[in-house]
Amino acid sequence: MQLPDFLPASIAWHPAEGDLVLLAGREDDIAVIETALATLPAKARGQVFIEAGDPGVIRSIAAPGRVCVTWLTRDRGQRLDDAVQAWLAEMLPVEFDREHRVYAWISGEGAARVIAS
Repeated sequence: MQLPDFLPASIAWHPAEGDLVLLAGREDDIAVIETALATLPAKARGQVFIEAGDPGVIRSIAAPGRVCVTWLTRDRGQRLDDAVQAWLAEMLPVEFDREHRVYAWISGEGAARVIAS
């Protein structure tokens, strides 16, 4: 078994076609995040947040064109939880005529899951 096969399975990473994706972790989660990104189709849409204590770990990460990778640095007061909550508040508006779906994996919360409004 290769690493790309193992990591998505270990976090139950199986987004449905059309889901917005959200990956959120810290610098020690980079391997999981990169592997999950590698499984996405080119037309995937979503957001990646990576919180780093050391700005020296910040680097370019390959992602589909409509998936934005944002690095957060603790020394600037940027926090993963705050970024995730703000993004979800924007992406999961309350509308009665349609459902909004985000497929998310957030470090420390176990398996990936659907978040819907």
